[in-house]
Amino acid sequence: MNSPSRPWWMTGVIYHVYLRSFADSNGDGIGDLPGLIRRLDYLKGLPDLLGIDAIWVSPFFPSPDRDFGYDAADYTAVDPRYGTLADFDRLVNEAHRRGIRVLLDLVFNHTSDQHPWFLESRSSRTNPKRDWYVWRHAKPGGGMPNNWQSVFGGRAWQWDEATGQYYYHLFLKEQPDLNWHNPDVRAALMQVVRFWLDRGVDGFRLDVFNAWFERSGLPDNPPALGLRGFDRQRHVNDIDQPEMFDAMAELRGILDSYPDRTSVGELFGHDPTKAAFYCGRHKLHMVFNFRFTDCRWRPRAFLDAVERWDQALKADGWPCYVLSNHDVSRAVSRYGRTHPDAVAKVAAAMLLTLRGTPFMYYGEEIALLDTPLRRSQLLDPPGRRYWPVYRGRDPNRAPLPWDSSDGAGFTTGQPWLPLHPDHRSRNIAVQRGDPRSVLSFYRSMLALRRGAPALTEGSFEAIDTHSPRVLAYLRRSDRQTALVALNLSAAPASLTLPPELAARKWNVALSALPVPEIPARSDMVSLAGFQAMILTSDP
Repeated sequence: MNSPSRPWWMTGVIYHVYLRSFADSNGDGIGDLPGLIRRLDYLKGLPDLLGIDAIWVSPFFPSPDRDFGYDAADYTAVDPRYGTLADFDRLVNEAHRRGIRVLLDLVFNHTSDQHPWFLESRSSRTNPKRDWYVWRHAKPGGGMPNNWQSVFGGRAWQWDEATGQYYYHLFLKEQPDLNWHNPDVRAALMQVVRFWLDRGVDGFRLDVFNAWFERSGLPDNPPALGLRGFDRQRHVNDIDQPEMFDAMAELRGILDSYPDRTSVGELFGHDPTKAAFYCGRHKLHMVFNFRFTDCRWRPRAFLDAVERWDQALKADGWPCYVLSNHDVSRAVSRYGRTHPDAVAKVAAAMLLTLRGTPFMYYGEEIALLDTPLRRSQLLDPPGRRYWPVYRGRDPNRAPLPWDSSDGAGFTTGQPWLPLHPDHRSRNIAVQRGDPRSVLSFYRSMLALRRGAPALTEGSFEAIDTHSPRVLAYLRRSDRQTALVALNLSAAPASLTLPPELAARKWNVALSALPVPEIPARSDMVSLAGFQAMILTSDP
């Protein structure tokens, strides 16, 4: 249920579709747009709906796949492996017909080295697009322009023999950084934004947007403590430059000129103060705060993350939460290898009841685990480079298992990454028919959220549980109060309610495990191991 007083992106749930791994329509082993269209009824269709409000689709632009689509060679086209522009238009129409909004992933920090812009730029020093990328002379004696490091390892400068200069790449050498200081670059990228908005897109996820600008003069970064080269620098000159705010204001102005559009930004680091700095009026609608992706499975850790995020946000800022995505290990693999289903339900109850916009990662709704892979099976560049210290992002990008068939209902061919070895027992078809499954709990939790004004409109208020096992909080609106009680341990626990709450008549709106009816005016809520319970009362 969307509140009439709030825009859809504040009350809705956004589902992250990693397109390559969602649904393959033609048997080539790669998920595609027609496959996604065929599965829209699973996301929001009668009678068997999951019940999300929007999808964020990973890049489908033409790409040589050095970084699997995050190296775009054309911002306004569809790679033939994923379909056609007509398929995309059909996706938008079919999604909108079901009440699903569509967000695109825009990678504006860099392009592929196969993008026509870069091919022109590197053709000669006098080409009109030379300054569309960051080119610099070698230092006297032949050294690199500065000490900057690539996120994916090694120095961030690549020598171009043909033109006798270095170009800058924050990521792979095949991903040259655009020069946002050039007004022609900025104008071209803003035109890309308009191109997709005109096709009906409802918003954008912006990849590493705080790295768009580099400091003029490109001075060295100072040192810092860290394990990898990139982490052994303080990124004061290659990230978070003040020019960002003017660019964000321009982007926000374009978005605001179209009705009901939104944006969410990805930035480096887990600092909520920095994330909050970039969202609000004349900035982005939301910015990811990734603190949940490295929290310990402890109530205090999650509560501290929530409270720091709320304190950092200004009055016009809005929180969003994510437990997993295409860049990090899945939450159930981090927290729930011994009790995956139980932990997944507790995590779902937390994600979907906090004040803010929840982002679900595909497969979370069936407690899909990271897929174990050998080094020879890895495709992800940083995983191949840093094995075995870092195993890359492939394990959390494996195909979604729809059923127990050989191709798991994902493909009739050979999947681009191996399926999880448990896909015959952990898949959507199996869980769809089980009322006790993680999928059934997600569906119930999403339905509760849609119909509970406290969960879409209410304020957040932590409850002191005096327990290292229990996370509890209130969501209050002028129409309803909800009490969320989560036991993050396998052992039973209890929650003692303060007098004001104990005097209320509570109803069990949803529970991950069977519970007796909560007696009137009870000051104690008993929780079984890994119990997730949502209680409601009058305002």
